[in-house]
Amino acid sequence: MDLDVVAWVHVSRDRMLAVRSRGRDLLYLPGGKREPGEDDWSALSREVREELALDLDPASFRELGVVRAAAHDQPAHTHVRMACFTAAYAGEIRATGEVDEFRYIGTPDRALLAPAARAALDLATAKGLLS
Repeated sequence: MDLDVVAWVHVSRDRMLAVRSRGRDLLYLPGGKREPGEDDWSALSREVREELALDLDPASFRELGVVRAAAHDQPAHTHVRMACFTAAYAGEIRATGEVDEFRYIGTPDRALLAPAARAALDLATAKGLLS
């Protein structure tokens, strides 16, 4: 079974933004599942607004790529298919809603990330966003 989600990849100072959802032990990327009828942009902009109180800029919205990995905290044999996007934003990042914290993760801290977020970190590195 695959969980189909969207994620925002934001890199600053060679580190990728990650969030910890309430009750989770590993860090994830901001984003989540689409609601019925939502396209990628609508789902991602809604999720980022709910989780970090930010407004993403539609003019800068770009697909980075798609990763697939084992789903953390899900039944065995469940995978995540995560479409990763970049976009500029307006506002001040703050944890809201179901998010307890946000932090920037560098390559040496990859063990703190859920498997799909690790794959996104690798994708961001391969695309030259991280070194």
